[in-house]
Formats: sequence, structure tokens, C-alpha cells
Amino acid sequence: MSGPIPLDSPALLSFWTERHLCTFTTLRTDGSPHVVAVGATLDPESGLARIISSSTSAHVRHIRRGQQRVAICQVDGPRWSTVEGLAVVSDDPDAVTEAEQRYAKRYRTPRPNPKRVVIEVTVTRILGSASLAADPHPE
Repeated sequence: MSGPIPLDSPALLSFWTERHLCTFTTLRTDGSPHVVAVGATLDPESGLARIISSSTSAHVRHIRRGQQRVAICQVDGPRWSTVEGLAVVSDDPDAVTEAEQRYAKRYRTPRPNPKRVVIEVTVTRILGSASLAADPHPE
């Protein structure tokens, strides 16, 4: 069973701190999906998911055409979670630095990239396996 999961679910937040690669789906101009592998972070305080990328990436170009709906999904065996939301691209140095720091905490220090931008996804819905809606440490 699966369904919507609250952003403050402890099991969900724990899952999004584990080291898992994600798929990131944007839409091409013809409406077809463009799916790539990325590292992503989830920030429940701001309601944002973040992806660092190069300004020359196809998915960045797709988003820059205008704010668009995107999906970020990660899977680990029977556990899965999809974050849906509205994406914008930022080249603001402070926003990029924050995204790099969050990425480094979850994955590793990213290699230098002078064309780096951050994709900020305002979370509108989270879906996932039923186990992620539960508290992993019930009292």
C-alpha cells in the first residue's frame, strides 16, 4: 500500500538522509518525460527539495522555459518515495552554496563547477511506500 506522506514523517525524513541516487523527471517541449539520475536533498523546514546541476544541462533548460512540475524519486528495495513539486533554477551564490553543503552532507563534496546552479523544488506532494509514513522509533 502507498499514498501521500506528510513532509514531517520521521521515517520519510530518515529515508531522505540515506545515500540513495534519485531519478529526476522534467518535461520536454513536446510534453514527453526527460528522466536523469541525480543526487537530491529534502529540506522539511523550507519545504524544498534541491538538486545541484550544471547550467548547461537539459533538465535545467527545460525548467528555465518556465516554472514547471517535476518529480524526484528514490527507491531502495520495497521502500520508495516520489517528491512532486514546482521547480525553479537559481544561480544565486548563496543558494548554490547551501545546496552544495546539503549535497555534501548526504553524498560527498561535489566537484568544482563554475557553471553550477541549484534547482529548487517547492514540494507540493510526497508519495511513497506505506512504511515511510510510520515513525521508525515509536515510543
